[in-house]
Amino acid sequence: MQAYRIDGSFRQGKTNQKFCIDLVAENEDQVREKVYSNFGSRHGVKRRYITIVSINTIDPSESSAPVVVSHFRDK
Repeated sequence: MQAYRIDGSFRQGKTNQKFCIDLVAENEDQVREKVYSNFGSRHGVKRRYITIVSINTIDPSESSAPVVVSHFRDK
């Protein structure tokens, strides 16, 4: 498992809302699926309105996201 930082935007009404989130996943395909399902369930955004600009592998110590911190806590 690796830590990833995802930058992008999604359609919120008539404007685009930028986002930057940190996730833990096996590969980039899994990261994309998590982003799409997360914004779809929380904000009701269709996948075609979500634009992922970049997916970068990061060092887990750089992140303060609870998901990343708890996954790499004992390692």
